[in-house]
Amino acid sequence: MNSIPPLGREQAEITTFIRRRIRWRILISKTLSYAVLLTLAAIYVGPLLMLVNTALKTMPTFMKDATGLATEFRLQNFVQAWNKANFPKYLLNSVFYTVSATTIFLVTAIFVAFPIARGYIKRANVLLMLFVIALFLPPALIPQFQLIQSLGLYNTPTGFIILFVVNPVGIIILVNYIKTVPKELDEAAAIDGCGYFRFVRSILLPLIQPALATVIVLHAIGIWNDVISATIYLTNKDLYPITRGLIVFQGVYGSDWPLLASAVLMLAFPMLILFLFLQRYIISGLTAGSVKG
Repeated sequence: MNSIPPLGREQAEITTFIRRRIRWRILISKTLSYAVLLTLAAIYVGPLLMLVNTALKTMPTFMKDATGLATEFRLQNFVQAWNKANFPKYLLNSVFYTVSATTIFLVTAIFVAFPIARGYIKRANVLLMLFVIALFLPPALIPQFQLIQSLGLYNTPTGFIILFVVNPVGIIILVNYIKTVPKELDEAAAIDGCGYFRFVRSILLPLIQPALATVIVLHAIGIWNDVISATIYLTNKDLYPITRGLIVFQGVYGSDWPLLASAVLMLAFPMLILFLFLQRYIISGLTAGSVKG
């Protein structure tokens, strides 16, 4: 009475076989995924680890075995690079340029992106398309240089900051993210007598924090790592950002690789800290609006 019929037994065996195949395929898929991720991580993190390893060596040890692991852990390299390269001045300049340009861009970008996202201005889609087209256009270095020079802003902090107050990528990210915010909030705020600037400051900004964090990181990294603009528009050593100062440092201490590696790490450290603080917002800021935008 309790025996399983042959047909039922075959179905149970087939079901078990299918489940095992599915589990095996999932295991293979996960293994391949982790293998690809580990490979990509090694490609990206490997050079950074080599840089750290070089920065912790002495020059004789580096010349003896450039790729070997450091055994001395010479932290004095960072102190020497900090003092010899005039890094405090260059670092302060970079912080000033990055914070100023990012703040100006963020404030203006919000008030540009909001009416475009809501369609409160005519040809909003055309304006957004122009920002998209701007992504594929080469930088207008010669007209830009002539404009800065004619305004009397060449070799000045103001002229250098003006170069970074526009960023099409940031506008596009903000527009697509604002589109995900319900438009009914605008109408409810208007009925309650909430003004435009108050609405943006009190209601809109808290709702688009992931997009703001993404734009801040992308824009700040672009300014911090820029070396071409600093080379073209700044000739006064007192105005050099840290990237331009690193070129000067390399010209003087380029043969001392551990010292140079320490200087490069100090250049990358501030942006790494900024990324670590804002990383939880970046993915949502980049992906939001991909369906509705």
